Amino acid sequence: MVRFIDTDVTDARAHALLTDYFADRTRSFPVTQGGYSTNFPDRAAFTPPAGVFLVVVTDSSDDSDDAVGCGGIRRIEVGATGGARYEVKHLWLKPQARGSGAGRALLNELEARARGFDATELVLDTNVSLVAAAGLYRSSGFHEIAPYNDNPNATTWFRKSL
Repeated sequence: MVRFIDTDVTDARAHALLTDYFADRTRSFPVTQGGYSTNFPDRAAFTPPAGVFLVVVTDSSDDSDDAVGCGGIRRIEVGATGGARYEVKHLWLKPQARGSGAGRALLNELEARARGFDATELVLDTNVSLVAAAGLYRSSGFHEIAPYNDNPNATTWFRKSL
């Protein structure tokens, strides 16, 4: 069972998870793309109503050892339908939590939060090397779209109408 803690991206637990996430991506990033570009998130972009950042924990304890992942949404430019567009960012789980359903639960929670902000669509970018992530996005109703940003780490972009 997982639960989600709303947090500030500068919180020590969130920062530690983001540091692990960036280190993981740096280690596994395809060499052919020239290396992974790390950008810690802007606090204001993940503060309601502009967005939200969540830490995933495995039980009812607030102990940082129980934190197994993180992710957030932030409002970006107007969507294709003219409504509010939110972007999923930094969705990541520690290796021991992968395959447990925690990633799907986190994505569902972020979608619910976006709906709470009256979003009409969710978008995200990913890298072709993240096969399991792309599978999660597709099975959650996202479909591939043309690039909506110039993220040097991305090779694939997705959208889901809400």
